[in-house]
Amino acid sequence: MKGLVNRRQRVLRVRAVQHSMAVAETARARDEANGIAHNLERLRAVRNELFETQGMANGASFAAMQELATRLEQASRQLDGALYDARRNVEAKEGMTLAANREKEIASRLKDRAHANLEEWRENKLAALPRYRRMQRNEDR
Repeated sequence: MKGLVNRRQRVLRVRAVQHSMAVAETARARDEANGIAHNLERLRAVRNELFETQGMANGASFAAMQELATRLEQASRQLDGALYDARRNVEAKEGMTLAANREKEIASRLKDRAHANLEEWRENKLAALPRYRRMQRNEDR
């Protein structure tokens, strides 16, 4: 019986570590998605500020600004795709976290049940002893 409790305790420790790792991976994925979103906002802000020039601009500088705006727009489209993938990754990691949490709770309940069974077994064993043996056991303590 003690072996069962010890095995269940070991399984619970493993499940707790797996849950912690899943939470860390989820946090890492969220940070990555937030970083991509921040970069996307910065790109859009730079593109919007590009044509806010004071005074007149010649054709060459206007063409250079137009080329830069095109490249910034292309980069923001690529970041949109990366942000979509990152958010899907976050959702997948959150699902893994929920599954790991569920497994941890199951292991905890199994360990508690095994511990209760051990205690019940001990009490039944003690109750099965003759009365004078129980008294001797209680006096020794």
